[in-house]
Amino acid sequence: MTHDVIILGGSYAGLSAGLQLARARRSVLVIDTGLRRNRFAATSHGFLTQDGNAPAEIAAEARSQLMEYRSVEWLQTAATSAERVQDGFKVALQQGPDVTGKRLVLATGVTDVLPDLDGLAERWGRSVFHCPYCHGYELDQGRIGVLATSPLSMHQALMLPDWGPTTFFLNGAFEPDADQLQQLAWRNVTVEHGLIDRIEGERVDVVMKDGRVLPMDGLFTTTRTVVSAPFAEQLGCALDDGPLGRYIRTDAMKATTVPGVFACGDAARPTGSVALAVGDGAMAGAATHRSLMFD
Repeated sequence: MTHDVIILGGSYAGLSAGLQLARARRSVLVIDTGLRRNRFAATSHGFLTQDGNAPAEIAAEARSQLMEYRSVEWLQTAATSAERVQDGFKVALQQGPDVTGKRLVLATGVTDVLPDLDGLAERWGRSVFHCPYCHGYELDQGRIGVLATSPLSMHQALMLPDWGPTTFFLNGAFEPDADQLQQLAWRNVTVEHGLIDRIEGERVDVVMKDGRVLPMDGLFTTTRTVVSAPFAEQLGCALDDGPLGRYIRTDAMKATTVPGVFACGDAARPTGSVALAVGDGAMAGAATHRSLMFD
């Protein structure tokens, strides 16, 4: 059977795209490994009607609603490759025979590459974060640290005082110039020039190389993001370089540079969130349906 659409990735963007297509009575196959980007976080914030709910519960409820549509199938496995064939696309699976579809939606998400600092990865999503809008409010104006990874970390350091008193740990990543130091002072940011040895404690105790321990209620840092699957490159889709990593190039309708291939969610944005992924998916689903009708 050739499906109308194969969606690679069944997290928030893929689910949203699938819902638009299912409601258009198109046959949809979703292929997903279950590894959502925000699986490490206990709660999700900033998405209307779901603020404070567990990410897994949001995804599970969305999947349950999508699967009420009889034209939708779901495969819980990994896709290994995607290629163009006559009249569509072929996707090879880690388990099971190849599948084909007239259109592809890439909603694979991204993988966060964390700074190499002992104790940081274990606290990712619990007391170490990347998005102030997602996790800053819950720190209740407590002590906030920002771990620098590059000059881009200035943006976080200047933002976060709105959520609590902020310490900017440079950790040898870069040295602010005079103008930047003036901006940080204007925002009442404490600048810590020393090097960090490790992170420990129930929340975030920043242990410095000189032996000092600076307790924080939360720590924010920027990650390097990598598109979680190679399908865009395999298909010849163009990618763009963003501030945090490469992402799949799309137009306003979420079409990639390869006809018949659409992309949405964090894999197709310079930055992302659950709310943005859902909106992206809705656009990609509607645009994919339009292409099936008119292209």
